[in-house]
Amino acid sequence: MSAPQPRLCLIEDDEIMGESLFDRFALEGFDCDWHKSSTSAMGCLGKKNYAVAVSDIRLQDFPGNELFSRLKQSGLPLPPFIFITGYSSIDTAVELLKQGAADYITKPFDLDLLMEKIRALASSPTPQAVTPQSGALGISAEMRRVAEALPRLAKHASAILVTGESGVGKEKVALELHRCDPQSATNPFIAVNCGAISESLMEAELFGYEKGAFTGATRTRKGVFEQADGGTLFLDEIGDMPLAMQVKLLRAIQERSIVRVGGETTIPVNLRLICATHRDLKQMVEQGTFREDLYYRINVIHLKVPPLRERKEDILWFADMFLCRLSEQHAESRKTIQHAAESAMLDYAWPGNIRELQHVIERACILTPGETLSASDLFEGNLPSSVSEDSSEPDLSQYLQSCERRYITNTLDLHRWQMGDTAAALGISRKNLWEKMKKLGIKAEQEQTQSGQ
Repeated sequence: MSAPQPRLCLIEDDEIMGESLFDRFALEGFDCDWHKSSTSAMGCLGKKNYAVAVSDIRLQDFPGNELFSRLKQSGLPLPPFIFITGYSSIDTAVELLKQGAADYITKPFDLDLLMEKIRALASSPTPQAVTPQSGALGISAEMRRVAEALPRLAKHASAILVTGESGVGKEKVALELHRCDPQSATNPFIAVNCGAISESLMEAELFGYEKGAFTGATRTRKGVFEQADGGTLFLDEIGDMPLAMQVKLLRAIQERSIVRVGGETTIPVNLRLICATHRDLKQMVEQGTFREDLYYRINVIHLKVPPLRERKEDILWFADMFLCRLSEQHAESRKTIQHAAESAMLDYAWPGNIRELQHVIERACILTPGETLSASDLFEGNLPSSVSEDSSEPDLSQYLQSCERRYITNTLDLHRWQMGDTAAALGISRKNLWEKMKKLGIKAEQEQTQSGQ
């Protein structure tokens, strides 16, 4: 007897879209209950065994985000939710991710992409939504892929290298990986910045020392390897470690044991080692400034964290998170960011990445007396070139143009800057797409690179 087909729950009051989705689900082999209102869906969700729920946010009786909140409050077991949203509702979709929704997709969307998301969730024996811990890495596709990989790595990998520019959140990735392993999550997570320790003190910091080992060693002290025993040791800026120390680190990793400075006893240690750097270690190996054997030992698994400018979805999400955190810490109402300021934030390159964004938000909140933050409040006198000095709210034409530019850019990213696929997804001709890109100042850098290869 064949296994029953996974059943989907579709919540969509638009007849054309609903019928299109319902037919596609059937063609893909899914049974589907189509609810044309939130009220109708309320009566079934939590009672029937759905593999995935697909819901529009805009519904006539009450919106999909309110439906989700009510269901969460009921305490009933829910399937993973994918929300369909227009550009203007992306903030709502982001908030739903924080509350536990699995994913969202923006209109107009690629049906094949939606089916990929549904199949991935439906095939999981215990579908997991994006949790607050994994969501802390960001909501962009790049960071969600990193978050999804962490539970697998936590089970199997004992040596991981995390690379990325300064301030992208490498330590946060390491901490989330540590939390994903139930065996080590209750044990220590020890973080050390190798670039902040002088060469003369590094051995003692890593391996500890015995009483009397050197002047000032008035007691025995455990190093970070011992402190992290049973848990995770995070060595940040491993590329700044001197060559002489690299030899001793390699020995400790290979032998899974250390000897304290001034001691003779070999002390076994069992831990997960996560190293991080903003440097190109492979190039350093070629230049002779980083040991090749150590490079291969710490680079069993490589996680690359992209810079913030390459995952623009995360910019406003992190800004909102920092604003919430500040309002909670200081017991005051949360400040909001003007639309013009949001556009400036999205256009800015953020060379300091998330760390710089956090400092910008904190400084603006401290120095701005009002409840609204303008572009001038955020960037002081150094406004991005796309923002005027008066930092006033845009008129309707400017705002719509900004929305259109952002929407087309997101669609181009989704389709890897393939002009034909992007034009089809947008419902316009290829020629029209090129004209809009020229008008809005969108440069097809990716396509130029491909044609030049």
